[in-house]
Amino acid sequence: KGVVHSHSLYSDGSNTIAQMAAVSQQSGYSYLVMTDHSQAAFYANGLKWDRIIQQQHEIDKLNKENEGFTILKGIECDILSNGDLDYNQEILSTFDVIIASVHSILKMDEERAMARIIKAIENPFTHILGHPTGRLLLSRLGYPLDMKKVIDACSANKVAIELNANPRRLDLDWQWIPYAMEKNVFISINPDAHAIKGIHDIKYGVNMARKGKLRRELCLNACDVTTFLDRIKK
Repeated sequence: KGVVHSHSLYSDGSNTIAQMAAVSQQSGYSYLVMTDHSQAAFYANGLKWDRIIQQQHEIDKLNKENEGFTILKGIECDILSNGDLDYNQEILSTFDVIIASVHSILKMDEERAMARIIKAIENPFTHILGHPTGRLLLSRLGYPLDMKKVIDACSANKVAIELNANPRRLDLDWQWIPYAMEKNVFISINPDAHAIKGIHDIKYGVNMARKGKLRRELCLNACDVTTFLDRIKK
């Protein structure tokens, strides 16, 4: 019911927030989580504090103008090389939804990759672990992870895992869905949309979720916006 993980002209997207929201609503969704890149992703025009304020004010304005559809204030926050998130606590506390993702220094051995990911999962501001292995199908292997331990950490810290529906990613791999369900970890089927057409990539994630036999009650965004927010806050 919700489009989680989307980018706009504020970072490296091709459309405005209003355009992304309009197409999401026209496609039958009831909420959009706007998650532009954080400041460390300078190559993607990542948001510094002044532009975060500007974007959040725009979201407030759009929400007042549009009844029946909600835009949530989010960020795709870089997981830094030491496992910290890309902003201080004061800034992180302004977001409704935080997706924590690795985008840089991808060449890691398993020990370093695990330490980095687990630290981010244990951060109390992390709601969703984004594209957990960083793989790009047919072009880049993901960094080495012990996925059981990653899922265990998400379970212990009540962090959801993204099933990135972009057909170049499809990450979390569908084969790990049964174990995630066993550990009661929510899966969020996210398009990682950088343009309005990318919203429709959700269908690829749904196909992979079905292949992994994901149950509706453990799909984070198969619920209304109130329940979605309640789930991530817990």
